Amino acid sequence: MTNLYKLIFLTTLLMGTMISVSSYTWLGTWMGLEINLLSFIPLLKKKNDSYSTESSIKYFLVQTLASTMFLFSMMLIMTMSNMISDLMNISQFMTMILNSALLLKMGAAPFHFWFPEIIEGMNWINSLILMTWQKIAPMMLLSYTLKSSNYIIFIIMMSTMIGSIGGLNQTSMRKIMAYSSINHLGWMISSFLNNEMIWMIYFFTYSFISTTFVLMMNMFNIYYLKQMYSFMNKNLLVKFIMLMNMMSLGGLPPFLGFLPKWMIIQYLSDTFIYLTFFMIMMTLITLFFYLRIMFTSLILIHTELNFNIMMNYNIKNNFLFMFLSFISINGLILCTLLFNFY
Repeated sequence: MTNLYKLIFLTTLLMGTMISVSSYTWLGTWMGLEINLLSFIPLLKKKNDSYSTESSIKYFLVQTLASTMFLFSMMLIMTMSNMISDLMNISQFMTMILNSALLLKMGAAPFHFWFPEIIEGMNWINSLILMTWQKIAPMMLLSYTLKSSNYIIFIIMMSTMIGSIGGLNQTSMRKIMAYSSINHLGWMISSFLNNEMIWMIYFFTYSFISTTFVLMMNMFNIYYLKQMYSFMNKNLLVKFIMLMNMMSLGGLPPFLGFLPKWMIIQYLSDTFIYLTFFMIMMTLITLFFYLRIMFTSLILIHTELNFNIMMNYNIKNNFLFMFLSFISINGLILCTLLFNFY
């Protein structure tokens, strides 16, 4: 029965996103966002778990605030569309409120305050849904109204900076992934400034790498760095795969995660050279805390645990993780060979 209700809510979760993306009216998009919200909250709730309850309540309050802002700005735009005096300034202000509501829904900086705290009370599967699927509808709606303005450039700079600096002092893998997601959001929003097709490539690449890494974390029940260090000392193959996936998630060449960043840099370097330079510098900070985890795990030989961990060390027979990790590690090389072949 538990799996049945989760399957039902997962279906309506997917349906809400599809309704929001494919709707012709703003009211229809709002309805799709609400269906998506009300379907995701039951998936967060776990029996006898106060952290999941707290996360579901916080998520509901934040998303309700964002939906209220979205509906309010939409109604004001429709109401004031009949006014002739100073229509341009009014519409720009209301569009900024509309974009702010969508940015709050996806957790972009400086509206990110809820994202790391909520993701800390979730399991890995719900965290993956929040980092990937829950961003599709707000990002698509943001692309409809997004224009090159100082406000959007400010959002991009804040997302890349907070996503980089915020992950430096964390010991929880879920918070590290949350701040990394905020940093990637800055890159995704910047792709709207020139070519929206790059956003699709970036999002699918990020979702693929995140899925590979999160499934491995979920399989071995790893939530903190201390668990990760201890586990990787037991199995050198797992250590290599996890560290290479981290490098790919950080965007280090020649891994797959560098491909969408490379495309965005190529498109933005002509028109937004200073913004591109700032984004690259902030991404280097993100890459630093991934490298710090990598060097520590390579140097650290033995750790003593003060809690019990139940893990499965047999990954050699798991073809799925090996195949996904191979694509994540060698994806850029494979794409280059395919482009040269065709």
